[in-house]
Amino acid sequence: MTFEIPVWFEVGALVVLTLILVADLLIILRRPHIPSMKEATLWVVFYVALALAFAVVLLWVTGSTDAMGQFVAGWLTEYSLSIDNLFVFVLIMAQFSVPRRYQQEVLMVGIIIALILRAIFIMLGAALIESFSWIFYLFGAFLVFTAWRQAFPSKHEDDAQAEAGIVRFTRRFVEISDGYDGAKLRTVVAGKKIFTPMILVFLAIGFTDLLFAIDSIPAIFGITQSPFIVFTANLFALMGLRQLYFLLGGLLDRLKYLHYGIAFILAFIGVKLVFHALHVNELPFINNGEPVDWAPEISTWMSLVVIIAAMAVATIASVVSSRREQKALGTDAASATDRPPDGRW
Repeated sequence: MTFEIPVWFEVGALVVLTLILVADLLIILRRPHIPSMKEATLWVVFYVALALAFAVVLLWVTGSTDAMGQFVAGWLTEYSLSIDNLFVFVLIMAQFSVPRRYQQEVLMVGIIIALILRAIFIMLGAALIESFSWIFYLFGAFLVFTAWRQAFPSKHEDDAQAEAGIVRFTRRFVEISDGYDGAKLRTVVAGKKIFTPMILVFLAIGFTDLLFAIDSIPAIFGITQSPFIVFTANLFALMGLRQLYFLLGGLLDRLKYLHYGIAFILAFIGVKLVFHALHVNELPFINNGEPVDWAPEISTWMSLVVIIAAMAVATIASVVSSRREQKALGTDAASATDRPPDGRW
């Protein structure tokens, strides 16, 4: 890392971003509703523009294009992983039949839980990197394994089953009502205060956030070792997630190849981490404990190009495939309409 970020900027930026997040939460609490497509689109555009503006400010403060590039690459990586997170959120909302009116509040709580968990993982990751350079080997191997797992569509079903296990465990020890009472966690049934199913929803989403934090933090540390950039990239990726949930809606099912794009990104960053580990190698059984000079150095800007290209290819392939399927269904429907009632021509 060839740049320094002033402490005053780090503190000021975190204060401003926290205030924006709190304001967003207060808006939801005061007026729970189902956002329209226009409202969701405007919010998503706002948060994307805010992230890009932050990248420009980071360039101005540090005077380093590398700092800006690391933030943008990290933000795009975390954003793509956050979109993947939405698939599981959709399953959770459907599994617990959460009223659509209160899904915004559930998502916002999930985002706050995710931020807390990721902040903890970022601090742990930064401490490990500072003390043990060989941790990059483990991070790299873990990301390659995660990429392999991500490439299989059953991943989301496995996550849902794991969440169901936690829910079953909770039901054994906690009395829970049959129905919701708005967005409340507690309600009164037969004069007795008990939890509503909302507590199960929060537990399921919190567990999902934990799984994704374990996956995403090593990925972004493969792009930058600045804890501030790591956290702000995660923060910006999660800030627009609630609106993105309502904007994409049923479109998530059409992004059938998105997991392949994410898997490629994770595998690429995993390989990059291994190369970086070779450059700072201290393990005695690898090159006698000396850095490995032949390992290629992958720049931040090359990483950014690969991330954008992988997501673009996966998205375009998904859209093209979806249109072909819709066209085929339309053709089949037309053929069925033209067929005589007895099925014979």
